[in-house]
Amino acid sequence: MKRYQGFTLLAVDDHEHNLFTLRTLLRKHMDITILEATSGRGALEIALQESAIDLIILDVQMPEMDGFQTASMLKIRKKTRDIPIIFLTAAFKTEEFQQKGYAVGAVDYLLKPIDDTQLINKISTYFRLIEKERELNRILEERVSLRTAELAQANQYLNNIIRYMGEALLILNPDGSIKSANPATCLMLGYTEADLQGMAIGDVFEEDADETAGAFMGVWLEALIRIGAMKQIDARFIAKDGRRVPILFSRTAITNPDGSITDIICIAKDMTGFIRADVGNDS
Repeated sequence: MKRYQGFTLLAVDDHEHNLFTLRTLLRKHMDITILEATSGRGALEIALQESAIDLIILDVQMPEMDGFQTASMLKIRKKTRDIPIIFLTAAFKTEEFQQKGYAVGAVDYLLKPIDDTQLINKISTYFRLIEKERELNRILEERVSLRTAELAQANQYLNNIIRYMGEALLILNPDGSIKSANPATCLMLGYTEADLQGMAIGDVFEEDADETAGAFMGVWLEALIRIGAMKQIDARFIAKDGRRVPILFSRTAITNPDGSITDIICIAKDMTGFIRADVGNDS
């Protein structure tokens, strides 16, 4: 049974009878597409035109542009640089000759006259390697796709939690500017999220009226870098209409591996109802 359907091989030799021999042997054992060129320039033209070539059988000794020069040209082009090249030669001649072929990108050599079994075995070996690589890539792509879907689902789940949570949630940049806010924050403060984005946290948060905005964030950053998260505190939000909203407030830092802060996560619980209840109980 012939194998490797869908594979494409480019055979390059300046002698037509050598190409005929290669073509006959390959078609006898493999169900592949065979492209042919009788010169290095012809090989380059075909390689650049074709969408996918899996393997190149390249004669070393050719006039005008030999196999080494052709291989060098193929390896400097992005489209063709990763195509495996097997050189055809009458003899290795010297170790230097052999090493030159490997240096310009050959993966193997085949000796002339061509040995049928050796030819088929070597080509089959590289096709099997390509099959395994494609299978691994397919598995990797499936896993990446699955992981991407899982992350998208997790992100949607997290977004739903943030969207519908009763507490206000603000994400700040390290400079204290507001990056995003959930609906509970907007409802509490009377701003839209678009209004809040870019505002300084000091514009909506009242912790110590004596602190400047810079000192305000400086204290936060110093503490967050040191301990990563800060305990809940009683504080007040400043709403758009000037109301002071009592809150139970906490914040934590998201950091880079080097410890620098990328985001500050702030969560605030509206304590208005609790304070009214306490007042009612006191009376």
